[in-house]
Amino acid sequence: MDIYVGNLPYDLDESALREVFTPYGTVDKIHIVFDKISGRSKGFAFVSMPNGEEAQKAIESVDGTEIAGRAVKVNEARPREQSPAGGGFGAPRPPRPFNRGGSGGGGRGPGGGGDRRGGFNRGGGEYRDSRGGDSRGGDRRGGY
Repeated sequence: MDIYVGNLPYDLDESALREVFTPYGTVDKIHIVFDKISGRSKGFAFVSMPNGEEAQKAIESVDGTEIAGRAVKVNEARPREQSPAGGGFGAPRPPRPFNRGGSGGGGRGPGGGGDRRGGFNRGGGEYRDSRGGDSRGGDRRGGY
């Protein structure tokens, strides 16, 4: 049975973790998970014990105990969920149109004012001051 051990001290090594679980039975292997970039422990590990009864006893006994001042979380490891195929950080995004400028603008006179956030084409008709003043083109951030 594979056991998940979380909230571990970052400097805990494999031999120290083995000492915690050995009193409950045979430990096949221990895998402490490290960050690929920094090389530092991520604070969790997996302990593999061949006997299910011994593993269950270890889970019940070690869960919530303190290791180097940290209360550890111990439970049966769940199978890893499969991520979608393909490189990247998740599902592909749908394409966006280049012209994200709005139209209308709600009561800004004829031509609207456009969406001030806009995309590549930020314009949006003409902007008229509600007092009947001069018109300013497109993006409202500009001057006179």
